[in-house]
Amino acid sequence: MILKMKLKNLLPIFWFVLVGFAVVSAQECGKTGSFVPHGRYDTNRGLLLSSLPSNVSARGGFYNSSIGQGPDRVYALGMCIQGAEPDVCSNCVEYASNLLLNGCPNQTEGLAWPERRILCMVRYSNSSFFGSLKAEPHFYIHNQDDIRSNLTEFDQVWEELARRMIANTTSPSSKSKYYAADIAALTDFQIIYALMQCTPDLSLEDCHICLRQSVGDYESCCNGKQGGIVYRASCVFRWELWPFSEAFSRISLAPPPPSPVILSPPAGNKTNTTTKKGSITISIGIIGAIVIPTVIIIFLVLLALGFVVYRRRKLYQGSSTDITITHSLQFDFKAIEDATNKFLESNIIGRGGFGEVFKGVLNGTEVAIKRLSKASRQGAREFKNEVVVVAKLHHRNLVKLLGFCLEGDEKILVYEFVPNKSLDFFLFDPTKQGQLDWKKRYNIIRGITRGILYLHQDSRLTIIHRDLKASNILLDADMNPKIADFGMARIFGIDQSGANTKKIAGTRGYMPPEYVMQGQFSTKSDVYSFGVLVLEIICGRNNRFVHQSDTTVENLVTYAWRSWRNGSPLEMVDPTISENCDTEEVTRCIHIALLCVQHNPTDRPSLSTIYMMLTNNSHILPDPQQPGFYFPDKSNQEQDGIESSQSTNKSNSQTINDVTITDLEPR
Repeated sequence: MILKMKLKNLLPIFWFVLVGFAVVSAQECGKTGSFVPHGRYDTNRGLLLSSLPSNVSARGGFYNSSIGQGPDRVYALGMCIQGAEPDVCSNCVEYASNLLLNGCPNQTEGLAWPERRILCMVRYSNSSFFGSLKAEPHFYIHNQDDIRSNLTEFDQVWEELARRMIANTTSPSSKSKYYAADIAALTDFQIIYALMQCTPDLSLEDCHICLRQSVGDYESCCNGKQGGIVYRASCVFRWELWPFSEAFSRISLAPPPPSPVILSPPAGNKTNTTTKKGSITISIGIIGAIVIPTVIIIFLVLLALGFVVYRRRKLYQGSSTDITITHSLQFDFKAIEDATNKFLESNIIGRGGFGEVFKGVLNGTEVAIKRLSKASRQGAREFKNEVVVVAKLHHRNLVKLLGFCLEGDEKILVYEFVPNKSLDFFLFDPTKQGQLDWKKRYNIIRGITRGILYLHQDSRLTIIHRDLKASNILLDADMNPKIADFGMARIFGIDQSGANTKKIAGTRGYMPPEYVMQGQFSTKSDVYSFGVLVLEIICGRNNRFVHQSDTTVENLVTYAWRSWRNGSPLEMVDPTISENCDTEEVTRCIHIALLCVQHNPTDRPSLSTIYMMLTNNSHILPDPQQPGFYFPDKSNQEQDGIESSQSTNKSNSQTINDVTITDLEPR
């Protein structure tokens, strides 16, 4: 199994070596404007570009948006070449965004086509460009080798192919507007492969202009070369003498025109080579002209059929919840034992009701190995659920699943190693709280928001986590958050927004009232948990914290609500950051958190709205209503059946086991 994983990890490298791709960046930073680094425009640019990878891949390969107001407003779009797999698209857009963030340190405009494989493009500006043709600047790259066949014949075939593709790309009746991939036979042994695409926000007329200019630019600069690319902000054109894209596996050459036949000469002619009356003589060259293209066509058809079968199988696998779909991720138990030195006590980096987490080294890579306790309530179905869910998720703010092991009673998950443990390890420890200044905490809040937004909206399926809490937020080397532990997650279809259950699973204090009381859960359940989590990050206190006076007993939510109603929300801020924080940002985050924990789930904002609230200060926030599990006085402190056992002291250690019930019914 380990060998399978190694081979799978090497496939992308092998592909690049095989086809000779070189990483070549077509990048342009604007020369007409600049901004102050670390200012509002820079912040907005970073937020918008960081949201592109998941949005572009989730929306079919194209997404544009803007953020901010006035001179700080940023416009950006991302596009992937049609047919790119969502994961490949997302990775490419992320790479392009990082190119611009690093390569254009203070320019108000930027454009990047990051790879010679032309998988994607990212562009940003301080002025709106959506739907507008941008013909310049343009970039071109061409191969060094010259065309070896008859150049006149080559030009005729090449020009006809380009003309046909532009017509198909910009025709109102075309099924694939703004994109075309096509081939043409140059000789019996050579085929021209070409691809072109416009940003789909253009008019078809502007798309036609952009592609026509790109084709003309190639003819002017690089005619006679064996392939090349022309990039623009609004379109791209590329051709080669080899199939540089998977799109060509679905295209077959048109059957060649009927070959002329040569009738045998009249009887008595000494040059007659026939042996029977009325027979036909066909030259060896004509036979070759018929047979070779036929063989090529058959090969391409078989290749296309194979690709179709592969795609159907992949779609089937993607819809199944059977653990066999992730067999390629499975590790041998012996390999896990070796990686952890037989689960050595000193390698433990975390404990909980689920079991233990060990640090290990697997195939030369540091990993976190989650070994479920045999006494854990997380059974085979929950384990299966976590593997299937996490294996499909790819986002910078979600922990990455590397593999699993299921042998006998052993249920083990292998994750990427995140060096700074979990959020509660720092947040609720007085000796470590100081390491989380307000800037880090605000970044953690925004990162968690992006991760949940991906789960709810930008991934292929709607996923409700159901156990968001500080101990399930891991921190990488730069203190960036990664959401972990999907054992209780529920997968919903595109049109499904909620469900009921008789078996409550979650952590006390983080669960909303409609879930605890009626078993109703939805994306708004995660919103409630997120609100509690934000209050914890601001207060530096666990949600079990209770503030008590002569007349009231207050859990964290009640304490925050009363402070807000009294007009003194900043009194709840962690003292370690209270003197060195942006009070406007803190107050706005408290406001957002209180909107998230409102009693009525319909009053709670969606994650997309929350993200806009966090990233756009001009977005006016509504007044929050009374939260769920609000304790108005002492006589009601037992009303929810969950908070009654809370301690009056601030928690000084990492959360160990907050799970109340973990019975799960995966769909």
